[in-house]
Amino acid sequence: MSDLVIHTRQGDVGVITINNPPVNALSPGVPEGILDGIEKFGADDAVRAIVVIGGGRTFIAGADIKEFGKITSGQKRRGPGLQQVIAGLEASAKPTVAAIHGNALGGGLETSMGCHYRVALAAAKVGQPEVKLGITPGAQGTQRLPRLAGVAKALEMCAIGDPISAAEAQKLGIIDRVVEGAGYDDLLAGAVAFATDAAGGEGPPPRVSARNEKLGTPEENAPLFAAAGAMVAKKRRGYFAPLKNIEAVEAATVLPFDEGVKKEAELFRECLFSTQSKALIHAFFGERTVRKIPDVPKDTPTRNIASAAVIGAGTMGGGIAMSYANAGIPVVIKETDREALDRGMNVIRKNYERSVRRGRFTQEFVEQRLALITPRTSYDGFADADIVIEAVFEDMDLKKNIFGEIDAIAKPGAVLASNTSTLSIDEIASVTSRPEQVIGHHFFSPANVMRLLEIVRGEKTDKEVIAASMALARRLGKIGVLVGNCHGFVGNRMFGPYRREAQFLAEEGAKISTIDRVIYEFGAAMGPLAVGDLAGLDIGWRVRKGNPGLFPAGTRRPLAEDALVAAGRYGQKTGAGWYRYGADRSRSEDPEVEALLRKIAAEAGIAQRAISDDEIRDRIVYSLINEGARILEEGFALRSVDIDIIYLYGYGFPPYRGGPMFYADTIGPAKVLARVEEFHAVHGHWWRPAPLLKELAAAGKTFSEWDRARA
Repeated sequence: MSDLVIHTRQGDVGVITINNPPVNALSPGVPEGILDGIEKFGADDAVRAIVVIGGGRTFIAGADIKEFGKITSGQKRRGPGLQQVIAGLEASAKPTVAAIHGNALGGGLETSMGCHYRVALAAAKVGQPEVKLGITPGAQGTQRLPRLAGVAKALEMCAIGDPISAAEAQKLGIIDRVVEGAGYDDLLAGAVAFATDAAGGEGPPPRVSARNEKLGTPEENAPLFAAAGAMVAKKRRGYFAPLKNIEAVEAATVLPFDEGVKKEAELFRECLFSTQSKALIHAFFGERTVRKIPDVPKDTPTRNIASAAVIGAGTMGGGIAMSYANAGIPVVIKETDREALDRGMNVIRKNYERSVRRGRFTQEFVEQRLALITPRTSYDGFADADIVIEAVFEDMDLKKNIFGEIDAIAKPGAVLASNTSTLSIDEIASVTSRPEQVIGHHFFSPANVMRLLEIVRGEKTDKEVIAASMALARRLGKIGVLVGNCHGFVGNRMFGPYRREAQFLAEEGAKISTIDRVIYEFGAAMGPLAVGDLAGLDIGWRVRKGNPGLFPAGTRRPLAEDALVAAGRYGQKTGAGWYRYGADRSRSEDPEVEALLRKIAAEAGIAQRAISDDEIRDRIVYSLINEGARILEEGFALRSVDIDIIYLYGYGFPPYRGGPMFYADTIGPAKVLARVEEFHAVHGHWWRPAPLLKELAAAGKTFSEWDRARA
């Protein structure tokens, strides 16, 4: 315990330092240490005030999330909890001051609100992000925050979960003083000085729980709660916890403090035991799990990527160049001619200008980043790059030609990466003299925004190149997931069946808008047919044309999209695809498409019928699960959670469902298998049950249990 929390003195101020790196989480032992410090300094007549501060680089970044799993599994916590710490801080007869640097999030902010005062460095941030894990604050956060910040801001912070700066927190009244300086020593000195002043005040120190002046009246608060509900419906559609957070804040405004705390506790447990919370916590830990590669240990030597070069200044190439520049890495970007290069650079500038208008970047930041991007119509500068990324059209001959060229000019040790989304990394690498340096870096559009980076391992890819790629992903602000080399890898291999079933359903008589509505209501940002229109139907057509083996002889293949492409209906970019689009890209159903579908069905002998929402949902979503199980058993994904992270961050699968494989776990693999077998009996080849799905169903196991057994 003495290692986790340290007690020292600064003159007549007692200092409680939390020393639980890396983020000073409130793990077992930390609450005990804080309470011991309060008792020790409370009994010491030479101590007039108490400062609580975090050692290292932060205050308290939150609770130990592993403890939540212990609660839901029925394990009892050993020792005191955070509620007792907060009660002890507030009940102290001597002023308690929270000194905040880095982050005070979740339980960290709740701890600070238990203190009588709060000071912070200017760079600090505070927030109640528990809602992002599907829960409410569980240690009085929803009851104390509105008393400090007011109801409107408390609603926003608790229901959306984004942190705020120290400056804003001071304006709101959450923080009492912003301390000058930038480091721990400055913060400690400022906090001790503040505590000394506070100790000289008259009367007992102020308690947040006793403050009611910002809680408002029911009449004043009614529009605030209505606005919060509308905000949640827009920003957190389908989520359970944001509504419960609103309910908890409302309790603070209508109930005495102690009763409000009881209500918060009820809502916290209701959320914590929900499927949504389990899914979001699964995703939280999944982000960390995917970094672990069994045969590439943490101490694998890696390569420093200090400069980059990108081939192709189109949508993907430009976005990739921006990703490198945003990370502070100089990048050369090449196009075949000046016109294409200028067009690509103009798009990059417009993207940055849009970010400035939205407040995401400052103009100074943008100018610095643009200065890191060097446009070229030749390979000039490529010989110095630590990594070369090819981002041209999805054409094997073109990519092999380019890799032959860069193999001749790239320096020894340079990583050679392809942004291919479907093509074989091994075949691309075969034209080089160094296949061990070749790897897939599959970015997702827009590459400067989307967080997923699918890292594709070739048969000969060196482990150091893999380690460098995983480290680079984090530096670029991406979540890197290592996958094996098969057609479409993991994400697009699964996306094929997902969109295939949507097309089959349309050919069988389901309305296009109904198909998209069902998947939108499931939680996706867009339905699968609308997604096709957004991406361009010609892209899928080109993939099918270049890979005739995707649809073996005698199997059913989607017919409608090929017919739409033949009619010049590529989607939004041509004003027509599955839907017809207006000047503002608003979409409407098109009778021409309905007639085309009837014609296709009649010619192919497909009986059109009424199709239920349940069948639409299950055929589209279960196709993901079945293909995911096949990918796992074939070894192209390391774990089921890797598939979940790919779909959460690359394909817009609803986070509160945890990813397709976790969603299967919530239903039960046996129930999923029964539905897959039902579809197999009716629709044949494409619904052959994956052997792993059958194995798990027979054993009564889940995909998560399969992961743990292999760890």
